[in-house]
Amino acid sequence: MITFDDIRAAARRIEGRVLRTPTLPSQALSRATGAEIVLKLDNLQAVGSFKERGAANKLALLDESERRRGVITVSAGNHAQGVARHASLLGIDAVIVMPRFTPVAKVTRTAAWGARVVLHGDNFAEATAHANELCEREGRVFVHPYDDPEVMAGQGTFALELLEDAGELESFVCPIGGGGLLSGCAVTACALRPGMDIIGVQVENYSSLSGFPGDEVLPPGGPTIAEGIAVLKVGRQPLEVLREHVSTVLTVRESAIETAITLMAEGAKQVSEGAGATALAAVLTYPELFRGKRVALPITGGNIDSRILANTLLRSLLRDGRLLCLKMEIPDRPGVLADISRRIGDAGGNIIEVSHQRLFTTPSVQAAELEVMIEARDPEHSRALEAELSKTYIVRRA
Repeated sequence: MITFDDIRAAARRIEGRVLRTPTLPSQALSRATGAEIVLKLDNLQAVGSFKERGAANKLALLDESERRRGVITVSAGNHAQGVARHASLLGIDAVIVMPRFTPVAKVTRTAAWGARVVLHGDNFAEATAHANELCEREGRVFVHPYDDPEVMAGQGTFALELLEDAGELESFVCPIGGGGLLSGCAVTACALRPGMDIIGVQVENYSSLSGFPGDEVLPPGGPTIAEGIAVLKVGRQPLEVLREHVSTVLTVRESAIETAITLMAEGAKQVSEGAGATALAAVLTYPELFRGKRVALPITGGNIDSRILANTLLRSLLRDGRLLCLKMEIPDRPGVLADISRRIGDAGGNIIEVSHQRLFTTPSVQAAELEVMIEARDPEHSRALEAELSKTYIVRRA
């Protein structure tokens, strides 16, 4: 099991190679959650993720013979970029195996650091098996993304900076994928703040520790916006640390993560990928556990695909009632569209999109179906807009 001395040594080793990221309070998130929220912004790292810490520590410890052999790793994106960047800085040849579903942005950024990217498998397990085959065939050094004490020690430097900069904290909430970050941070926290609550978070379809403490279960897997923690089974070495130092593991839903991404962007003015927003999602999902407490949340990464970010923001606006999608059955005669536009405008709504169908959508040839997307101030305003249109037309929410 790694020790606090290992983490302090890692901090000295990677100093100057990895950014010491800001630790800042967020009044907007504090108001939204009822807790006093402090953010650690590792989305500002050169590769946009905390994963750079563990990769930098591991590669710095390789001897000359190992560096000549080259390295290989498997990753859904962030560890890949960390290994690629620090291999490039040290002149080490690197191969990165990534699952085929990995967001395009992460694949492109990894290749930009000079690594050879191999896309293989529909999930992390299949990509890992292929990486092991390549490692054996080419004689490379395998840099595991989380089940490695040197990687874990590097990740623990995250909490070392946080606790030096944040002052007193009552809770630290952290996502769990393979467990490398939380295990390293838990060792640091137990050494520096032994009374602090250390809480892990998993996404629903990858909640192998949902019954924690106890035996792992094999979750169903599948698509998730938090692909950075889409790991079916926590690493063996991180799990030893988690069982000793972590008392609670929470599970969050996809919709909560989407809401957290939106709140992070609108409130904290920070771009976060799905995995990076799971800690905030947990605070939003279980407010009674955190209300009135001083809580540290990591933004572990900001490498979210632009299209996914845009769709997430729009979906959140729909859920919040700030976007209203209505379908209306209207008479097919001149002036109706103008009347509807006037009613929406007079009520303070902003029309975003209109779809007008005359054929095959209504039972009468003298009627038409109108689908209109409206921007509203809040859910109450949405209801007022719907009520105004319902005075004259048949209206239902899409």
